[in-house]
Amino acid sequence: MARPEIKTIQNLESAFAGESMAYIKYRYFAKLAKAAGDLETAAIFEATADQEVMHAFGHLDLLYPANAITPTRALEIAIEGETYEYSEMYPRFRETAEAEGNAAAVAEIDEQIAESKEHAQQFEAMLAKAGKRFAALAKVEERHANHYRDALNKAKQFAVAA
Repeated sequence: MARPEIKTIQNLESAFAGESMAYIKYRYFAKLAKAAGDLETAAIFEATADQEVMHAFGHLDLLYPANAITPTRALEIAIEGETYEYSEMYPRFRETAEAEGNAAAVAEIDEQIAESKEHAQQFEAMLAKAGKRFAALAKVEERHANHYRDALNKAKQFAVAA
């Protein structure tokens, strides 16, 4: 029997996706309403979009608790997601669009593949940079620890001698 929390995680992921889509969709509808000169409707869509993003953040707080997600882990998650997009998801979508003769979708998907690769590379570069910073900090901390250890040993020797 499946653990019930597994279904809860899947539900939270689905809810996050739905809230995220609603946010973008309502922002888009607000843009269309503004273009049509209907500022009152645009304002309602914008206000609702702001609420939807807060709902999405609430789901993320449960999916990725702040005490469990370091910047390094966040970069790893982002790299996994972007890599999946350009290596699996979008290529499958592209095949379908091409088979259906939808040239506009093929062009859009090609852009998304290129941008997802670029995003993954940016995250990978930042992860590498963070690793170098951590290594440098570790060396500094080790030097400080050795300095304090030496000072403590001298103090102990002085105390024994006195």
